[in-house]
This record gives sequence, C-alpha cells and structure tokens, in this order.
Amino acid sequence: MSHLANLYTWFRGRLRTGSGRKDLPRPDTCVAIIGDVHGRADLLAGLMEKLDRQQPAATRVFVGDYIDRGPSSRDVLEMLQAMAPSDICLLGNHEAMMLDFLESPIEKGARWLRNGGLATLASYAVTLDESSGHQDILKARDALERRLQDGTLAWLGARPLWWQSGNLLVAHAGADPALPIANQPGHNFLWGHKRFLRDPRPDGLWVAHGHWARDRPTVGQARVSVDTGAWKSGCLTAAVIDPDGGIRFVQQAD
Repeated sequence: MSHLANLYTWFRGRLRTGSGRKDLPRPDTCVAIIGDVHGRADLLAGLMEKLDRQQPAATRVFVGDYIDRGPSSRDVLEMLQAMAPSDICLLGNHEAMMLDFLESPIEKGARWLRNGGLATLASYAVTLDESSGHQDILKARDALERRLQDGTLAWLGARPLWWQSGNLLVAHAGADPALPIANQPGHNFLWGHKRFLRDPRPDGLWVAHGHWARDRPTVGQARVSVDTGAWKSGCLTAAVIDPDGGIRFVQQAD
C-alpha cells in the first residue's frame, strides 16, 4: 500500500470514530478542495484530469494563491476562468498582494515583488526586478493592468474570501476561532490568525485551508490542510470530503 493510501486509511478510520455531526466534516455534497497552485499550471492540469475521472460530481473549491513563485501564473488564471461556473475560486493573499500592487505600486508593491510577484510579471511578459526604481515599477504596473483587462482583473476582484457547505468552511488561510465567521475581518481569511492553528473552534465548524505549506496534507483538530508547496515540492494536493465525513487525498506530482 502506498504512503498516500496509508494516510487515507488512517484519516478515514480516525474520523469515523466520532459519533456526532460536529465530530466530522459533513458538507452537503462531495467537495474537492484544491491547494495553493502558485503558478504550476502543469500540476493543475494533471490534478484536474484525475478529479474529472475519480470525482466528476464533486464541487471543486480552490483555496487561492494561484499566482507567484511558479513559472506559469498567467496560464493558471486563464485555466481557472475557463472552468465550470459551479467551481469556486477563493481569493488568496498573493492575489490580494497583486491587487494592492495595482492600486498602490510604490507604497504596497515591495512586499508582493519580494514574495513571488516577479514571476507573475514575467508570465505576463513584464520585466522588473527588486532593484528597479519608481519609474520602472510604475511602468510595470501599467503594463500588467493592460494585460489583465482581458477580464482577469474583474474576475480577481469578484473572488470570495470563504465558502461553506454544511459544517465545512473553506478559506485560504483560516480564521480566528474565537470569532463567528460572519464577524471575521477579511485579513484573517487571507493571512490567517495567530490562534487558528492553535485553538479549536467552539462552533463545530471544520476549516479546510491552504497558505500554511506542509510536506503532506494534514487532518486534525477540525482542520484540513491542503497546501503541499506545489511550486517548490512539485506536488499539488486536493482533499476530497464526502457528506459522510470521509476524507481522501488526490495528488499530482512531477
């Protein structure tokens, strides 16, 4: 039995030990939650083919961070926009940083450029480096905005911060467990909260998320983590969660 199959068997067995609805993630329908893509269009294409074969009826929810670091951010965004209307694409902090760059390139652009934005610019044939001066940054901002006027900019601006089905919530980086979901500031969904990975939620919600890259997907304390660092590890992960609470992982690797 493969390592991933062992993980699946262990998780499913552990999850089924609970007796009440709050002990298991119970979406209203089968859900496939896809981790941070970060410019790996090749891995995304392969994973979608597997999900189409294995879970064609699943609602697909993408946790954000489609761009930056990997080589093909533009291709990833084009692929996502061409997917079915039933697919859910959430906003990640890297998309938020790019939108900040477009709004205030001098004041807010440095953080994005340091964290993979240069790779996204390159995928749109915009050349820039971290030592570029203000004029070059402004020119790059204008060039990127022109290329995003194909509908991509409007699409990004319409991305939701979270999605929920049953007692399963999906967000890019989690949420403050001390606050109801409706009362969360948007920053928590994009960047996480210091208590998210530490404290359990008192409301019975399970939270599936990306953002916090790990060597392998994890399940525990009512959290499902699906970011396996695709841009660096060469492994993109989806968690398939059934209405009965079962969880299994589907992966595409180099």
